[in-house]
Amino acid sequence: MIKLIASDIDGTLVPDGEHGLNPEYFDVILKLRQKGIQFAAASGRQWASIEAIFEPVKEKIFYLSDNGAYVGCCGRNLFLNPMDRELALEFIQAVRRTPELEVVVGGPDVDYVETKDPKLLDLLVNGYQFKVKQVEDVTQVTDHIIKVSAYKPFGIQEAAAGLVTEFQDRLKIAVAGDMWVDSMAIGVSKGQAIRTLQENLNIAPEETMTFGDQMNDLEMLERAYYSFAVANAREEVKKTARFLADTNKNHGVLKVLKQLL
Repeated sequence: MIKLIASDIDGTLVPDGEHGLNPEYFDVILKLRQKGIQFAAASGRQWASIEAIFEPVKEKIFYLSDNGAYVGCCGRNLFLNPMDRELALEFIQAVRRTPELEVVVGGPDVDYVETKDPKLLDLLVNGYQFKVKQVEDVTQVTDHIIKVSAYKPFGIQEAAAGLVTEFQDRLKIAVAGDMWVDSMAIGVSKGQAIRTLQENLNIAPEETMTFGDQMNDLEMLERAYYSFAVANAREEVKKTARFLADTNKNHGVLKVLKQLL
């Protein structure tokens, strides 16, 4: 019996660049809850962004935000995995040395930016619905740092290749689509967040279903027997998942959940 379902958001539940969720998901999530099945939204997004997307059922789901660095529900943080501050600052300086990259520093509740780029600010505030604070120097932020992201509108993997090589042994580096490369503390991942939920709710991988499309979803897929890649997923993700769902544009996850019900 399935007891836990976890899904990525961008590229899995919604096409990249879109931010609204098919309202049918809310009804399905409530029906799953009635059957004793928990639902978790797992994303590189900030928890406030996840809450905004799932507003009608926000008190009925778990948030696995910032690629698993933050685990919470009902607006309450349950588990937090901050980065080593000196290492986070070193990564920030490395992002700054690459002119075409912007840096976004994630705190538990607010993302900090130095950027003056109106398109990036619009994406964060109006697109993702992040809580954002503009500062002169993100290295002076005294908040816990749970994620540092490098951003480029397209071609992020090529632009950030040097960052990945330099820090991959000291930080958890996750490629999240064509715009973001995220860094977290070693050991942090969506998969580890799923494991935390499984252990605390006494749920086995054989009772877990997960959905993803990108490299930062691989560990999450590995924590579930019923692992699904959406049809628009990267080939590496399709090879990791046991099953294939329809594309995000065709609401592949929704189809599987309806079939489960």
